Amino acid sequence: MKVEDIMSGHVISVGQKEPVTAAARLMKRHNLGALPVCDDTGRLRGVVTDRDIVTRCIALDLDPADTMLREIMSRGILTCGPGDDVDKTAAAMGREQVRRIPVTDGDRLVGMVSLADMARREMLSMEAAAALGGISSNIRRK
Repeated sequence: MKVEDIMSGHVISVGQKEPVTAAARLMKRHNLGALPVCDDTGRLRGVVTDRDIVTRCIALDLDPADTMLREIMSRGILTCGPGDDVDKTAAAMGREQVRRIPVTDGDRLVGMVSLADMARREMLSMEAAAALGGISSNIRRK
């Protein structure tokens, strides 16, 4: 099975020049814990999580209305393509300890895939399911 078969194609994203408050409001409105961050041309540049907002903005006493997302977003993020194999994507998510990843076609954001998407489809191999099992744990196994 391919990622495009299970991914969410309707993705809410935010611009990298937007203030942190814009991302926080979108997260609240749509009940999200992470948002892809794109540049003015729609290219994926990073992801901002609720944890990024707390640890890289609020905890440092930065003003979320004056701090731009490009200053606090996570860069160098794991992505996958729509044609990628779901089991291999799940294994990569397990290795990287992430619950959701952007789906890109080149550098363009085309969707998101999450553990919930995979679990709903019940299409994981035993190996991929085992890899994902460690994500919910705070203990990294080597």
